[in-house]
Amino acid sequence: MDGGIGGGVEEGFGPLADEFVRNFTERGEIGAAFAVYQNGRKVVDLWGGYRDRHRHAPWAEDTMVTVYSSTKGVAGLLIARARDRGQIDYDRPVADYWPEFAAHGKSGITVRQLLAHQAGLSALSRPISLAELRDPTLRDALLADATPLWAPGSRHGYHAATIGFYEDALLRRVDPRHRSLGTVLTEDVRTQGAEFYIGVPGDVSRERIATIHGFDNAELAEHIDEMPAEFVAALNDPSTLTGRTFTTNQATAGLEAANQPEVLALELPSGNGTGQVRSIAALYADALMCGPLLGLTSGTLDDLAAPVVDPSEGRRDLVLHVDTNYSLGFWKPFDSFRFGSEDGRAFGCPGAGGSFAFADPTTGVGFAYAPNRSGFRIWDDPRELALRDALFSTVLGQASQRPRL
Repeated sequence: MDGGIGGGVEEGFGPLADEFVRNFTERGEIGAAFAVYQNGRKVVDLWGGYRDRHRHAPWAEDTMVTVYSSTKGVAGLLIARARDRGQIDYDRPVADYWPEFAAHGKSGITVRQLLAHQAGLSALSRPISLAELRDPTLRDALLADATPLWAPGSRHGYHAATIGFYEDALLRRVDPRHRSLGTVLTEDVRTQGAEFYIGVPGDVSRERIATIHGFDNAELAEHIDEMPAEFVAALNDPSTLTGRTFTTNQATAGLEAANQPEVLALELPSGNGTGQVRSIAALYADALMCGPLLGLTSGTLDDLAAPVVDPSEGRRDLVLHVDTNYSLGFWKPFDSFRFGSEDGRAFGCPGAGGSFAFADPTTGVGFAYAPNRSGFRIWDDPRELALRDALFSTVLGQASQRPRL
């Protein structure tokens, strides 16, 4: 039926399907997809609603959607893949691979610190221009010329836009063919069966891509208490570190910018990954199984699952203004954002609007959800959280209790 629910779940996972339906009947969903793998086997694959805000075009099995910062998790997996190929050592300085990066006191910043948002490079001296987004040589020069905004390793702050550009610059310098992160994803991973892009190729039909329904200022004002108060205050002041961080990429600002074909075509590893939601879950599941999509080893998986190495001066995020945890390009669980098993080994990344994808090594779960109607929270969107709680009630017998922001 047009606009109905497609796909299915394995026996025992019925509560997840029930919550997915409730997202449409009770939580205002327009269109979405949701997938779970456990121990390498797909146990949930659901999609439904409409891929456009006017509810004319049904969400199909092969519909793709932009997942914003959930893209960062895929980028982190590609960096882990490079580590397994001996191209990158997490504990070597970034400047060993990219000498120009050493400028302005950055010579000692390690790859591990950069990937943990500890490098002090969340905002640049000026916003990145559209020309720099299109030309990595120009962009790399701006990135290399940046001066850390705090002593690297002492604090952390969410590198909302810049981390993906730094990862891309690093990967291009260590890849034998100097390919971009998006090109490696398309040429080496998509060919194995996971359809996800960082920079959608021109031969992919835009009709398959869900249209994002963002929110206006009035809607945001109604939901402003769903975000940390200190973060909201800082975000509204362009002179603050938070304000500067979130205006670093003004050229493609706004959730609905993802609807523009020229933006979809750009390679923005921090925020415009677009693909089938089940493919993201499959990538995380493959990482857990040390499977063929990524070819990760158990040693790298152990690193991704390992406890966070806190900044020397604590976990208070200078950009988000709450305590957070980051490691090797991923978010890790923390007090106000608990995901995965209670042992804290899970790793993933949430995205603006409500998307979230992660891996939980303890239960063998690869999880991914993405909608096209934007929510308002940085994490724990009610639609996604309902699915996640249902999953862990099913897998572990109980859902974690999560404090509200």
